[in-house]
Amino acid sequence: MKIEILCTGDEILTGKTVNTNYSHIARRLADIGLDVHWGTTVGDDRASLLQAFRQAGERADAVIVNGGLGPTVDDLSQEVAAEACGVPLVLSDYWMERMTQSYARRGRVMPANNKKQAMLPENAEFIDNPIGTACGFAVTIGRARFLFTPGVPREMRRMLDEQVIPRLLALSGLRGLTKLKRFHTFGIGESRADEMLGNIEAFKNGGGIKLGFQAHYPQLETKLAVRGTDEADLQRQLAPVEAEVRKRLGNFIIAEDDQTLEGVILGKLITDGHTLATTEMFTSGNIAARLAPLPGAEKIFKRGVVARDAIELGLAGEVSPAAAAAIAQDQREASGASHALAVLMQLDEGADRPDFGATICIGIADAKSHVSRQARLIGGRDWVRVGAAELGLDCLRRHLLGLPVDERIDFERR
Repeated sequence: MKIEILCTGDEILTGKTVNTNYSHIARRLADIGLDVHWGTTVGDDRASLLQAFRQAGERADAVIVNGGLGPTVDDLSQEVAAEACGVPLVLSDYWMERMTQSYARRGRVMPANNKKQAMLPENAEFIDNPIGTACGFAVTIGRARFLFTPGVPREMRRMLDEQVIPRLLALSGLRGLTKLKRFHTFGIGESRADEMLGNIEAFKNGGGIKLGFQAHYPQLETKLAVRGTDEADLQRQLAPVEAEVRKRLGNFIIAEDDQTLEGVILGKLITDGHTLATTEMFTSGNIAARLAPLPGAEKIFKRGVVARDAIELGLAGEVSPAAAAAIAQDQREASGASHALAVLMQLDEGADRPDFGATICIGIADAKSHVSRQARLIGGRDWVRVGAAELGLDCLRRHLLGLPVDERIDFERR
């Protein structure tokens, strides 16, 4: 089946908004074995949008349209879809009532222009949006089935998984269930991970499981996609391969599936009855910003200190592993936390450049001991800043789990 993703909006066409929706949709379809043949971006122009719908309707079997379902005059998807189908727009009393009730629950009166969102092409198939006011729908234009989704990412993602993908699978004739297993790692690059896993028999042609990687520094996502007849079949295929992947990637696995590194850390702190304080230099408070908003962190995260340089931390000498450990210990005592993490940096001199780097010194202190770690990262100021925060969190994860904190990573430079 040939699929096209058609995204609408002047803000997308002009580059003012990065089109993350397209990449998410394309990745999700690839994960379940559906191929995207075309990706089209169209501005908020009736003639251009109508032409794009008609072209897509002639070459694709299914088209996912993203955006243009809002209440304003530049939201044109319903109107142009109706014109392409040669039918009028009709009011969905059901969706109108849904929107009215949604506003009432929030103590608000629905604006009159929201009625536009309940106007759908005549005889369109309703596609539910459980968390927003943009009503999804499906129509046939030319030879293709068009499925319309809102541009709001969280609404689109839920509708994609719950509404759109099941319809596409039915259209494609693919049978059975699909599952995507994800491993998130820090410290190894894509080529190294491929070398570590590539000779597993299940990943070879005919092996039944598709291996894929997605690098988004500083993490790497390793994906295992499998299709089976039922849940038991999926588990039978995946279980031994998952175990082998865990064995080979080892300590570099920081989380799995929907877990995050910071979520794993917080979960371990909660389970063991620990609390945490942090000290960060030149990370813009990235570590605290990732931990503090998590549910349950209000009882665990005691304090976060963010400093621009060593002087603000009262550090007279050079940044060193010993200094990081000492600052972590001081922070632990001052905050009353059971554990403290300090991430210090000694930046290179001069302007930002590809070979700009920093020496990262990490210290972790608890009631029984302290550990420290030093690494050098290069790649520019932002690259170093993000990498240092990830390295600090990973060292804390390793310490909490009883793993070595000084295991060399691919990004280090001697």
